[in-house]
Amino acid sequence: MRPKRGVWRTILLVFTFGEHSRRMGEFKMKKATSSKIKIDPIAARSSAEAAEVEKREVSHAGRRRFLQASLLGGVSVAAGPLLRPAMGASESNARGDDNCGGAAEVPAFEFDEVTVGELQEGMKSGKYSARSIAEKYLGRIAAIDKSGPRVNSVIETNPDALEIAEALDRERKEKGPRGPLHGIPVLIKDNIATADKMQTTAGSLALLGSKPPEDSFVAKKLREAGAVILGKTNLSEWANIRSNHSISGWSGRGGQTKNPYALDRNPCGSSSGTGAGISANFAAIGIGTETDGSIVCPSSANGLAGIKPTVGLVSRSHIIPISHTQDTAGPMCRTVRDAAILLGALTGVDPNDSATAASEGKSHKDYTKFLDADGLKGARIGVLRKAFGFNPAVDKLMEAALDAMKKQGATLVDPVEFATAGKYEKTEFLGFMYELKADLNAYLAWLGPNTPVKTLKEIIEFNEKNAAKEMPYFGQENFLKAEEKGPLTTPEYIEAIKKNHELTGKEGIDATMDKDKLDAIVAPTGGPAWLTDIVNGDAFGGGSSEFPAVSGYPNINVLAGFDFGLPVGISFFGRAWSEPVLLKLAYAFEQATKFRKAPRFLAHVEA
Repeated sequence: MRPKRGVWRTILLVFTFGEHSRRMGEFKMKKATSSKIKIDPIAARSSAEAAEVEKREVSHAGRRRFLQASLLGGVSVAAGPLLRPAMGASESNARGDDNCGGAAEVPAFEFDEVTVGELQEGMKSGKYSARSIAEKYLGRIAAIDKSGPRVNSVIETNPDALEIAEALDRERKEKGPRGPLHGIPVLIKDNIATADKMQTTAGSLALLGSKPPEDSFVAKKLREAGAVILGKTNLSEWANIRSNHSISGWSGRGGQTKNPYALDRNPCGSSSGTGAGISANFAAIGIGTETDGSIVCPSSANGLAGIKPTVGLVSRSHIIPISHTQDTAGPMCRTVRDAAILLGALTGVDPNDSATAASEGKSHKDYTKFLDADGLKGARIGVLRKAFGFNPAVDKLMEAALDAMKKQGATLVDPVEFATAGKYEKTEFLGFMYELKADLNAYLAWLGPNTPVKTLKEIIEFNEKNAAKEMPYFGQENFLKAEEKGPLTTPEYIEAIKKNHELTGKEGIDATMDKDKLDAIVAPTGGPAWLTDIVNGDAFGGGSSEFPAVSGYPNINVLAGFDFGLPVGISFFGRAWSEPVLLKLAYAFEQATKFRKAPRFLAHVEA
């Protein structure tokens, strides 16, 4: 994901959770009903081994999209700890025995669940300064992320953060605030380039020491808005594209990020650190990236409002890429309002990203003007029933969510279907393989002499030479496949991308919305967080990210409730550039339900 969207391990294992098996923390694999492809298994540690490994047939749809499941300075961690075997929870913990997961000793925090507006009011009154706010968040990171429960979501803090905050305090006194983000601390994913003292590595040891010659467009916009980039967050290494068997939230550089609601559970990915860190109140707001599911999945698993924008609304320039046709960066925040504020600061036409030209006249600098607590009244919302059914508890939460929408005046068109469902999975993955090689090589070329690796081939070689640190749990079979691909002028690639956009956009979302006269479509974002498992990898239960991801259309996750204390999200998605409509609906739902509650840092779920 260019904005490394993550989540997607591009082939996916689909699991169903029965009521009993869920309680036992066990997962039963079932064959996905979508198209199948052959994939290399997890153990590949070199190109020679990869060629001999037995291939297993699994549904491909990209974990990124939830993959197929979809359808369904300060504190610096230059080389974080590797995943410990203990991370794969014991059987008794999985069942909820042994003290049922007592909360870790976490001190009260002054800024728990605070909003951007509340912080601005505090700075306006003189109660807080940008420096004092940054200091408190850095203290929180030191106490909870690097000590205590050790969530391990922040891969590195910005050594210049306090100096930047002080400068913004002086500017506020002299000229007034620049806008709603003046002095507000933000955490950004470690694939978003910054030309400062922090690293930009996508979680890979191969990129340690690389120096971006300039900020990414996203970082520039944050600085222009007066935000304080507090640090960078851990992620699924290379945004989950290296292997079909990767572990979400793990990287060779950063180690394993934990879910703050239950520390033995997974935060989803690939924007794992942003999801866990913002939910744990390590900063006011955060930014993730998505190719297919990597913003909405960790937003769901960590109880956040996450916005995957229309491709082109937010520039991807100088973000470590996967796919220029699907990559995007987007807000991950505790409230829809904060996410709307952050989105407005990120938009703009960027000459370094041709996709942003289409946003001219369609983007906004202030998305809060579309927020309406009565926004569901009169709305026509389609229910994508085929994305239900993978978990009884999730279905129950979704039914309650639909009832809440009806009570707020929405008309539900139930069910709606995509006539093209299941017809593009192979070509989505094919496109990723071509674009990964071309786009990543272009990014490395942009780094120039300031990077120890110059091509995807050199990254593969680095991983093979450093397998003990980079590949202790899974291989790099997708890197090997991508390296074999030709240029983007290859007819096979051109036809695949054209087919993907037609099937998911014009003939998919657009056709369904036209037919049923819809304002938006809703579906479960995913299931409750699964146990982090270094043996078997991720266990996605289901989801709905693939259609908006492949089409490049917007998708917003909002919290829909909890199962065993674990957050579960619902997705609102629709046509290209429909962020104003989706925000209105998502905000109205959030205000009607108010499910958000801070995590308790339990060792494991309570039975």
